[in-house]
Amino acid sequence: MRVLRTEVALDDDALVTRAQAGDLEAYDLLVARHTASAYRTAVLLGAGADSEDVVQEAFVKAYRTLARYRGDGSFRSWLLAIVANETRNLHRSRGRRDGLVLRAAAARPDADVAGDGAFDAVLAGERRAALVEALRQLPVRDREVIVCRFFLDLTEEETARMLGWPRGTVKSRTSRALTKLRGLLDREGIRHG
Repeated sequence: MRVLRTEVALDDDALVTRAQAGDLEAYDLLVARHTASAYRTAVLLGAGADSEDVVQEAFVKAYRTLARYRGDGSFRSWLLAIVANETRNLHRSRGRRDGLVLRAAAARPDADVAGDGAFDAVLAGERRAALVEALRQLPVRDREVIVCRFFLDLTEEETARMLGWPRGTVKSRTSRALTKLRGLLDREGIRHG
């Protein structure tokens, strides 16, 4: 007789514990749960067309080092730190080329657009394009902290862990980066909140 599984949403900690014990299905669930944010992280940090490769490599490395994950922070922030490191490795391996950062994000006009009607869609698209362009102009460290805090909604603590910075550095760099970003958007005449 087959026992029916009840659909219980396991939290990341439970899935990690099961995956560390060798449960591949649990790790598959973690991969499914975090692929979108890992991909978004890679894109926003500049992996561009190589984002899928970066994410795949990050999940492989995460699996290989899962035994070292101790749960000091969330699994998500631990994984996104690996994605960020893989993206940095990509930058080092192929060098810095103009227009690399956020190319995939700028090329995705099919992303969800807030508002109703064609006018709202066009306006939202123009604002998004201006934001992407302004973000491209920021220095790498400023761009990274903005992406972590506001595009990925990481806490200061998670951002500090992901970027390997002290929490105070995250706070001060976030403030300075936002000031720079606002200045760039003001020059373009884009309203911000």
